[in-house]
Amino acid sequence: MELHFLGTGAGMPSKERNVSSVALKFLQRGGEVWLFDCGEATQHQILHTSAIKPRKITKIFITHLHGDHIFGLPGLLGSRSFQSGEDSPLTVYGPPGIKEYLEICLKVSSTYLTYPFEVVEISEGLVCEENGRFVYSSLLDHVIPCFGYRVEESTQPGKLKAELLQKSGVSPGPLYQELKKGKDLTLPDGTVLKSKDFLSAPVPGRIITILGDTKACDNAIKLGKDATVLVHEATFLHELAEQAAEFGHSSAKIAALTARKANASSLIINHISSRYHKEQKHLLLEEAREVFPNTSMANDFSVFPLEKPIAADMEK
Repeated sequence: MELHFLGTGAGMPSKERNVSSVALKFLQRGGEVWLFDCGEATQHQILHTSAIKPRKITKIFITHLHGDHIFGLPGLLGSRSFQSGEDSPLTVYGPPGIKEYLEICLKVSSTYLTYPFEVVEISEGLVCEENGRFVYSSLLDHVIPCFGYRVEESTQPGKLKAELLQKSGVSPGPLYQELKKGKDLTLPDGTVLKSKDFLSAPVPGRIITILGDTKACDNAIKLGKDATVLVHEATFLHELAEQAAEFGHSSAKIAALTARKANASSLIINHISSRYHKEQKHLLLEEAREVFPNTSMANDFSVFPLEKPIAADMEK
């Protein structure tokens, strides 16, 4: 999997940062993409990357209904009709009101979608389950209802110890697959092969937590518990923490404290205020790393591979 940041700014676009959108790309599923938020001009951002294809976007998860998180959605949905066939379904998940918003936009603009399309208005709890991946949501603390999302992979079986099997006289073949599935086998000579003896320890699934706009809250910590990576907004430096909280936002320090309390493995901060120009962004990163060293900052078009733990030096 990879995280692709298409927009990392807060509130309105700037020359350096577009507004919110993050893509989760599945490398082993034909390049399928789940999109989290779709701010203004997200489809333009996609045009600047060869890795994300609109027809490969199968799910879009909206955190809340502020414009910098949804104004790009009608355009992307319409353009996708020109780039995918009728067998390329798409589901949008979001807070109550997202269905009305899209129905009005598509109706008034006479936009006809050529692919199967569904809108699901969510509440807290399990949002969807697909191919061993579970998506959960919880309400955060913003000025309007705003959700954070937690993507969990199911635990994967351990690797088969093929060399040990061959030493036991078992040649590669169907028996290997049975053992990998956790089944014990009895050979013709009566020998019993216990699958646990030929499998390494199970591999825990990865956890990707992507939060919407929020000030410090318990649900942010719960969503990020033991996460492989926590994506958290860091709109301001902590010297403006009171102003941030007034508008339902966090400082870089608060994002880092959340990651530490959640026992996350790594933190990526985004949703950066336009007041912090290119030469100032390091201040936010330094503030977060003082509390949670394994922090990276996302810029527009940053890519973070999730095949291994994210290292703090992966800022791009």
